[in-house]
Amino acid sequence: MSAAEKNTKVKIAAVQAEPAWNDLQAGVNKTIAIIKEAGENGANVVGFPEVFIPGYPWSIWGNSIADNAEFMNEYFRNSLEKESPEMDRIRAAVREAGVFIVLGYSERLRGTLYIAQSFIDPTGTIVHHRRKIKPTHVERGYWGDGQAESLKATVETPFGKVSGLNCWEHTQTLLRYYQYSQDTDIHVASWPLIWPQNSDEWVYHITGEASNRFSQVMAMEGGCFVMTCTQVLSEKGKVRCMLQDFDYAKANSGGFTMIYGPDGRELSKPIDPGLETIVYADVDLNDRIKAKQNLDIVGHYSRPDLLSLRVTTEPATVVHFKQ
Repeated sequence: MSAAEKNTKVKIAAVQAEPAWNDLQAGVNKTIAIIKEAGENGANVVGFPEVFIPGYPWSIWGNSIADNAEFMNEYFRNSLEKESPEMDRIRAAVREAGVFIVLGYSERLRGTLYIAQSFIDPTGTIVHHRRKIKPTHVERGYWGDGQAESLKATVETPFGKVSGLNCWEHTQTLLRYYQYSQDTDIHVASWPLIWPQNSDEWVYHITGEASNRFSQVMAMEGGCFVMTCTQVLSEKGKVRCMLQDFDYAKANSGGFTMIYGPDGRELSKPIDPGLETIVYADVDLNDRIKAKQNLDIVGHYSRPDLLSLRVTTEPATVVHFKQ
């Protein structure tokens, strides 16, 4: 099939849901149920929130390290290993549904956690795996850094080129630019739940509204479709996550899932921030052409003779062998 004959019509699905907090098995079950629902509704590409398994631990922002120790020990034990029976179950569900997913989860590898995304194709194969290259603020006390292999965030799929980044990776201008150079068609912007600004002490750029603007900018700069995928938090979950006394969690819910077109326009309407749902959009990848003709910042609207990006492709390692 030639490029001209290739089917460019794709149904994309952005997940907004509450995780099964600190419960690996329940989190896997919920992930599988979402994959099945999306597949039955005709989705081709499904995007999940950041660390959907076992949920984003806002307790690290709301409690001291000592008060939070038991909760985070539990969090560690319920994080997902990439090579595990739990991941095998998820891969089987993807294969049965015939979809492509970008799954956000807290990855456990020996004694370290990573904020990870696995790209799983319709055969159930993990075709790419990456980790957040710089955990944000207090996250750095709990998760390790992704290395050079995590700079690549775009893969070829039967439904176009699909990419994914986690949360404030969308603020990293050079990382975004590198994704544009890979010519992504559909981008999964994985975010946690985030509350509206309810105090002058809570900076605006840590709000759902601002986070969606970061995602929308990626759509415009990259000329690609972007799914903002987010978590929500119920009152029951707030207690489970030790957030009942966290001033910034006074507002409920925290969801802000959206879908944007390659010119930045909204392809979905804002939804109830507490609603667990899947937001869908039927898109045509050919719609990128008009946007890219106007603005191609790694092509006709670039000046590599004046400004360029240097990328390290070899991962760092703690052990080196001499020949």
